[in-house]
Amino acid sequence: MGETRVDLLHLLEDLRDAYPGSTEETILTEIIANALDSGARRIAIDTDASAPAVTIADDGAGMRRRELARYHDIAASTKVRGAGIGFAGVGIKIALLVCAEVLTETRRRDHHVASAWRLASRQKAPWHWVPPPGLVADQGTAVRLILANALSPLVDPGFIEASLRRNFQPLFEPALGDILRDHYPRGLVFVLNSRALETHDASEYVIAPVVIRLGRKRRPAGAGYLVRDAAPLPEDQRGVAVSTFGKVIKRGWDWLGLTPGAPEHVGGLIEVPALAECLALNKIDFIRAGARGATYLAYRKAIQEAVPHQLAEWGDASESTERARRRGARPVERDLGRVLADLADDFPLLASLVEHRAGRQRRLAVAGPRASSDETAGPDSPRKNPLSQARRRRLPRRAMRRRLRQRTPRPRRHRPHLPWVGSKVAYDTGARRATD
Repeated sequence: MGETRVDLLHLLEDLRDAYPGSTEETILTEIIANALDSGARRIAIDTDASAPAVTIADDGAGMRRRELARYHDIAASTKVRGAGIGFAGVGIKIALLVCAEVLTETRRRDHHVASAWRLASRQKAPWHWVPPPGLVADQGTAVRLILANALSPLVDPGFIEASLRRNFQPLFEPALGDILRDHYPRGLVFVLNSRALETHDASEYVIAPVVIRLGRKRRPAGAGYLVRDAAPLPEDQRGVAVSTFGKVIKRGWDWLGLTPGAPEHVGGLIEVPALAECLALNKIDFIRAGARGATYLAYRKAIQEAVPHQLAEWGDASESTERARRRGARPVERDLGRVLADLADDFPLLASLVEHRAGRQRRLAVAGPRASSDETAGPDSPRKNPLSQARRRRLPRRAMRRRLRQRTPRPRRHRPHLPWVGSKVAYDTGARRATD
């Protein structure tokens, strides 16, 4: 009996290619997302360029021994979709591609265990239990990545800080503390090489708050702000970013379908926790099919309705991208309609292409005025119906009858004069006589 084998190296490379950013940034964001889902209040990151290695430790819930054993399996996770950022159990495995060894230590009540993990071949990634090295003090989980490349960006504190602020921007924004308080009631602190990262200061910009509501619900479903500056904003701050549980998913104007008058001067951030259940596998996009897709589109529409109001107050309102595209295509559509109308005399089947336009149908004769079908036809030959067969198939029956009545004048009915005799009417039709 055979068995299904997996090319583990090829699978991990495919997972890595599903993320648009660099491999090192993907690994960092996945480990931070796991720490946030565990309810951590403090996340400490320490780099060691001499090793080279990087350690990410949190004070979250930690794992039991059997949970740490499942942690090494591909696509194995105890998380529930929508309850946090992660749900698939595949992100941390990408670290095997750039690490000589992955050391994981976790502590939860009486459970204090650690494991060492590495990629040995294309099909094998063995792991074994090791004594805890003491990376976790009271409770939580620590992941130590022993890197295969001494020049890896993961040992650069500047790269780590920039990645954290770009991918987890809402966690550095004091203005979004209220909308995130339900998920992070104890707050959150990032510590990089024993230095606490300060929050973002946007006092130099013009800031306008944005509240997102669905339907008639009083409680906001999302909150955020828009910023505007006289000078062009940095590239990574332009456009509106949407996040869920503090993780930025999309950024820019294209996903929103809006374009302000000066897009390089306007930015913003909107946090919507309910969009976590709509996340795609790579956590940089949303599912757009099924019930989850309908949820995403509903929140997207609510954001589309809230943002233009503030843009209009700033004088940056502009028509939507779809409306601008349609407006730009109108001259081409008119020219194409004229060409098809001219060719419809010689090619009758083209009439259906011109007429099949909802709300703006044109009346095109299949036989043009220069076609002498009525003149050349004999007196006994039947006249053609003014409506072509293709047109008859596309018009509703009531509209087709109305068009026929308009082209065929109805004869007036003759009524003879009826003289009055006393209180009764006397009339004679030749076949019937009525007298007083």
